[in-house]
Amino acid sequence: MNQKYGIAWSLSIALHLGLGLILLFGDFSSMPKPTPAPAPVVDPIKAVAVDKSKLQQQVNKLKKQKADAKAAEAKRLRELEERAAEAKKKRSREEARIKKLEDQRKRKEVEKQKADEAAAAAKAKANAADKARKRKEAERKKAEKAAADAKAKRLREEAAAKKAKELRQKQEAERKRKEAERKRKEKEARERAEQERLLEQQLAQEMAARQQARQQQQMSEINRIKALIISQIESHLNRDRSTMEGKTCKLTISLAPSGFVTNVVPGQGDRIVCEAAERAIYQAGTLAVSKDPEVFRQMNPISVTIAPDFND
Repeated sequence: MNQKYGIAWSLSIALHLGLGLILLFGDFSSMPKPTPAPAPVVDPIKAVAVDKSKLQQQVNKLKKQKADAKAAEAKRLRELEERAAEAKKKRSREEARIKKLEDQRKRKEVEKQKADEAAAAAKAKANAADKARKRKEAERKKAEKAAADAKAKRLREEAAAKKAKELRQKQEAERKRKEAERKRKEKEARERAEQERLLEQQLAQEMAARQQARQQQQMSEINRIKALIISQIESHLNRDRSTMEGKTCKLTISLAPSGFVTNVVPGQGDRIVCEAAERAIYQAGTLAVSKDPEVFRQMNPISVTIAPDFND
């Protein structure tokens, strides 16, 4: 706003200075002098005064607006402070009311606790009295029952004693009868056991003799079959004195009931002798076996030791 009035003031001064210079330095001798129209008379002082008056009015107006705004802001702040003070008072009153209610609640809680404790004490006293009464009643009934039980027990004991005496007499007679029967049976059992022992001893001796004879027979058969198998293997064995002389090999042979070789497992011994013996066994294909199933079961698989003989 001040800038606007400043520009108007500057233009007014420049206009008046320009007109003054034209009138002062202008050459009007060669030109007809027309009768100039009367120019409006501008009073610079008046113009300046008018512009300053307007400027002052605007300044006053701005000051008034600023003062009004400041007053409004001060009023708004006062109202806010008043509302804050009122809210604080209200909050204080509410806190006081809440505190009062809390004090009342605590007082009532204490009163209730005291009342509950008094009621509990009264109830405990009543329960104690009731328990004492019931205890006395129970003791009385217990005493009466004990007396009745004692009488019943005495009668039962008397009856039981009488019955026990009769039972003992009866049991004693029965015991004597059973004892005699037991002794008789024990004697018979001893005699029967002795007879059975002698019979079993005799059978065991016979079985042992037959078993020993059977074992000797089986061992003889196994040794015979083993000798035949070694002979069959040696008959197919390719001997080499330079690599085999003085060397042996133990092999385990599995056979079918027909004598067919199903498996050969080389064991301890010289590798060359073992390989030659294994080839000889598979070359033979079928080896000697016993026709006796028990002997075959005992000898299968059979272990043989091959020792190449170079005495021929």
